[in-house]
Amino acid sequence: MKKVEAIIKPFKLDEVKEALNEIGIQGITVGEVKGFGRQKGHTELYRGAEYVVDFIPKIKMEIIVADDIVSKVVDTIEQAAKTGRIGDGKIFVTPVEEVIRIRTGERGEDAL
Repeated sequence: MKKVEAIIKPFKLDEVKEALNEIGIQGITVGEVKGFGRQKGHTELYRGAEYVVDFIPKIKMEIIVADDIVSKVVDTIEQAAKTGRIGDGKIFVTPVEEVIRIRTGERGEDAL
């Protein structure tokens, strides 16, 4: 099993969620996060004063999937989240040793 983490632009969440639903992904964990990469933030004006926004709002998605569909999930997220502009985000894939469904005690891929 693998954990696929994606950091994407907030307005792309619905598109990515729908695309993942179309390929049969049932469980997704989503959180609002802030950070920066090469963007390094930006400046904004508020009531005439300029200030620096260091951390850009993003969405972090976490999905645990079987090894055989990892590339399909990654490709789907990449296509749905891409705008072609700086700050589109990143996708991380890491191994998962064990998954346990608390309610039933199922383990491994049965718990997904």
